[in-house]
Amino acid sequence: MPHRVAAVGRGRLPVERYVEGIRGGDRAILARAITLVESDLAADGDRAARLLDAILPHTGRSRRVGITGVPGVGKSTFIDALGMHLIRERGEAVAVLSVDPSSPISGGSILGDKTRMERLSVEERAFIRPSPSRGHVGGVARRTRETILLCEAAGYANILVETVGVGQSETAVRSMTDFFLLLGLAGAGDELQGIKRGILEMIDGMAINKADGENRARAERARFEYAGALHLFPASPDGWTPRVVACSALNGEGIGAIWETILEHRSKLEASGWIARRRSAQAVEWMGELVSLGLEDALRRSPSVATRLPNLRESVERGQATPFAASREVLRLFRDGE
Repeated sequence: MPHRVAAVGRGRLPVERYVEGIRGGDRAILARAITLVESDLAADGDRAARLLDAILPHTGRSRRVGITGVPGVGKSTFIDALGMHLIRERGEAVAVLSVDPSSPISGGSILGDKTRMERLSVEERAFIRPSPSRGHVGGVARRTRETILLCEAAGYANILVETVGVGQSETAVRSMTDFFLLLGLAGAGDELQGIKRGILEMIDGMAINKADGENRARAERARFEYAGALHLFPASPDGWTPRVVACSALNGEGIGAIWETILEHRSKLEASGWIARRRSAQAVEWMGELVSLGLEDALRRSPSVATRLPNLRESVERGQATPFAASREVLRLFRDGE
């Protein structure tokens, strides 16, 4: 079970040492391995690729759950409660990959999720990794998929991916998890109008949080409304109908029921073969994303592009060239320089 922390020196380790530490449950080395795959340095790319190839046979066995919701819905408190349920009630380890939004001005990120998950942060069977989104679309960090594989190789049976929020682009988490859970909140206005239809069409389940005290009745009404709305959507190809559960992350009510829904979903999709099909499709999508990222990096490193780009930006800024024409010249310079 992943819990050991060993003292390791600074600097990059040999790939074999990373694999040994990850497989041995060394959380310090796991954290360093994640830092390696998140690195933008070209020198780290080959080592990260070899590391991921080496741990691949030990991946794919976890339950991958994506969790999203509007700001203020209590995602961190909910994940803290769900993680403690997995550890205390089920005796299972859990990894939490929480993504903090990066500032569009400074690029910085608060990375404060460990402080918001007070109980999980001190549990030996929990691993919390906050990562900055760095402006990456989809509400996840640039290397979230790679981090999932590393945590699986380290033996974490459950991986919870918390996105930065719900909105137009907060959908990439759906393409890397098995169960997509939306957290909602009753009593905050017109619930059915407050969340985009696109999100509702792709969720596997929904939890109405803060169903306690005077808000309990409102939460139950919201649960009923959402359940009715979800039944109006076209049937999912995998045959699963999204469930809506009212819960209170504060006092733990309904947390167990939500996890049982996730397990029921997993069993149903495993029996029909849909889990394997979904993960295969996700792998192909991941490949396409990596190709795009690689091309973007190669474009930035192109000497001919780097030389000409400042002038092109100035021309566009002054209205002397259209963005369309400038972008075509950048691509031509890149092609000719290859």
